[in-house]
Amino acid sequence: MTETQHRIPVVDGEAVAAVHHEAPGDDWIVFCHGFLSDKTGSYEHRCQRAVEEGYNAVRFDFRGCGESDGQFVDQTLSAKLADLRAVVDQFGPASYVLFGSSFGGKVAFHAAAQDGRVDAVATRAPVTYNRVFDAYRQAVERDGECQFDTGDRIDRRFFDDFDTYSFAAIDLDIPLAFFHGSDDAVVDVAHSFDAAAQFKTDVLLETFASEGHRFSREAETRLLERLFHWLETQ
Repeated sequence: MTETQHRIPVVDGEAVAAVHHEAPGDDWIVFCHGFLSDKTGSYEHRCQRAVEEGYNAVRFDFRGCGESDGQFVDQTLSAKLADLRAVVDQFGPASYVLFGSSFGGKVAFHAAAQDGRVDAVATRAPVTYNRVFDAYRQAVERDGECQFDTGDRIDRRFFDDFDTYSFAAIDLDIPLAFFHGSDDAVVDVAHSFDAAAQFKTDVLLETFASEGHRFSREAETRLLERLFHWLETQ
């Protein structure tokens, strides 16, 4: 399996780090990691599996994360959408699938609303409605910033940008998939049920019993089986 490393320019001299797992053919899938995550770990395995299924797979770090430039405190949803656009434009697929995990799911949904090249969106425990971040918002309003256990932080700039996006306003006519743990204590599985109900397109929603926000290894294996079977039927 061939992997190529890329440094992809975005704006103001900053670049994001991306890895292309190459496969023959013209099918592409791009993976968007979660809020306090990066492109390593499960994304390496997901990309390897994607190649086995015939997909060119791309994983990358949003700015402020992993090996990409920038500081986490400076990142916003708009910045993440710009990072994703830069990555996709670097490889130039005629069409592609987006997979987003947690906050990466939110990025994927909003990106699909902006880019007609997206063929389908699949998500795992996606952040959909902005209220998921209410506790962080309260910390920012009280202290001027919210600092996480990782040492990363966000400030008012994040929410000034965040509030310009509404999931309820998204209208998509492509196939969508939600995979969500029934015991998720970070993003309530009920949010995915509400989100799925707003679309008139084909939607797959599967819950994984006893799984939390982070899936077990067994659940991750089942997730990939479901994902690529679903994509094959689209």
